[in-house]
Amino acid sequence: MSPHILILGGTTEARELAAALAARPGVRVTTSLAGRVTRPGAPVGDVRVGGFGGAAGLADWLREQHVDALVDATHPFAEKITANAAQAAAASGVPVVVLRRPGWRPGPGDRWHMVPSLTAAAELLPRFGSRAFLTTGRLGLAAFAHLTDLHFVVRSVEPPGPPMPPHTEVLLARGPFTVADETSLLREHLVDVLVTKDSGGAATAAKLTAARRLGLPVVVVRRPPLPQGVRAVPDVAGALERLGLGSP
Repeated sequence: MSPHILILGGTTEARELAAALAARPGVRVTTSLAGRVTRPGAPVGDVRVGGFGGAAGLADWLREQHVDALVDATHPFAEKITANAAQAAAASGVPVVVLRRPGWRPGPGDRWHMVPSLTAAAELLPRFGSRAFLTTGRLGLAAFAHLTDLHFVVRSVEPPGPPMPPHTEVLLARGPFTVADETSLLREHLVDVLVTKDSGGAATAAKLTAARRLGLPVVVVRRPPLPQGVRAVPDVAGALERLGLGSP
């Protein structure tokens, strides 16, 4: 019987893995998308949209669809989904692989301030300036809604909803972004502090280079820890190897 691989996530790595798996003879691949972003990039293979109903629902789906392996390739901050995937894998006996792109690392000249959460970022933010470039995702703005004296430039793929800070300017855009574009944006909007999550990857890393060149402080939210006993692979090649499909 052909192996059936379920991939969780609409990340770049998830799409790359789906394409690599689909190119292997006899492998069936299904990608599950949460459905939070309109018109996500369509991966190769079968696609389902929407949640499973928690860990128990995912475990049931793994059994019903005869899934042979589960790959969690969600965003590094999709903490709940990752926990559910680990629990569902344990309950169903289906092996799980967690695919996480490496996080960013500060270099010479960077003025990074690492914090454990969006709440901590909001507490620290007023120390660094009054005009913040906020790139933490549209679902995290509530943590900053009480900062009424600051002006926020918020970039998001889709329009954010309330609650959000009262002085907020929304820029709708999807990466990748260039260093030149990010530098121009920071200058044009008179930004004096950048706030971001440690998402990793190249698509949105240019803002960090731009902030370094302009000497701006950067508040970086650390990634949540993986569930106990779970180890991640950093790239598609590592996921294929863990799945036993390292050679086409």
